[in-house]
Amino acid sequence: MTVAGGLYRVGIAGTGAIALGSAAWLRQMDHSVTLWSPGGQGAEALRTQPLEASGVLPCSVTVEVADDAAQLCHASDVLLLALPVNGHRRVMDALLPCLRDGQAVIVSSMASLSSLYLYENARHAGLRIAVASFGTTVLTARRESATQVRVMTRRKAVGVSALPSADIAGVLELCAALFGGSFFAQQNTLASALANVNPQSHGPLAVFNWTRIERAENWPQYHCMTPGVARAIEALDLERRAVAQAFRIELGPIEEHFARSFGTTSTRLEDIAAELHAKRGGPPGPVRTDTRFVSEDMPYGLAFVEALGLIAGVPTPATRTIVDAASLVNGIDYRQQNDLLEPLGLANETVAGLLARL
Repeated sequence: MTVAGGLYRVGIAGTGAIALGSAAWLRQMDHSVTLWSPGGQGAEALRTQPLEASGVLPCSVTVEVADDAAQLCHASDVLLLALPVNGHRRVMDALLPCLRDGQAVIVSSMASLSSLYLYENARHAGLRIAVASFGTTVLTARRESATQVRVMTRRKAVGVSALPSADIAGVLELCAALFGGSFFAQQNTLASALANVNPQSHGPLAVFNWTRIERAENWPQYHCMTPGVARAIEALDLERRAVAQAFRIELGPIEEHFARSFGTTSTRLEDIAAELHAKRGGPPGPVRTDTRFVSEDMPYGLAFVEALGLIAGVPTPATRTIVDAASLVNGIDYRQQNDLLEPLGLANETVAGLLARL
């Protein structure tokens, strides 16, 4: 995965906040960047205009734009998938016929074992690729327009896993070359999936602030993480960790995640929320009912934990309650929205069988 001079041609699938923020960051690190919009038109303005970044990374950079998945793969040594998880399978299916031996793919961030879906399908096609999985994004960012992005945070430390697992040393070296900073190895790809605490925090925030979302009110997330909401989040987090332990994965509590990502010092979740609100005054909560807090985090986060609990015989009543509540108010069965569980064959899997695949 190493190239001459330590500089890479990076292809990014996606044009949302993390994709644009990553593009600006990588260009500032002197890597070349090509963007592809799987939806069609998201990158068109960047053919003729620079990408403007603000926040912790004020800069103006130029990027290339690919017409399709084939052009993106041809132009890149490394691919970065930076798009919502509900688009992972479709984009991976588009990339698979175009990948070549030796390419590395970084999934940022991975959920519901989407990286395993890509890796196993590439292997079945006779391809030898390395797939890196981030449990969370390296950056936090807000897309302000088709050519503008605000980069708010570069996380202090980011966990990463590799498929095949023997490639972890090369993956860590690659990620450091691309983004700088601190990366640490996670136990396996399932550990990366379960390390992402967004579903556990976003699910209760959405369900218990649903009228605010429907009325498009201005509501600061951490201010609305009240003691009762924090208690619900903690219950979901306990189930996440119990499921992980059944798969022989030890994960720290959600409070540890906030300390690592944002430098918080409080020990109780409700106090962490107050601390973050005082520091950041936000971010604002979603104001659309199709927010990723439900469209992504319910099927690919909480319903995935529930499915793993069924495999391992671990009860997940709090998780089930939040998925049921979100499904009820939206009239959507979010368990049926996950398009990865069936092709991964998790309904017929065992703990030992799944671990062997990782």
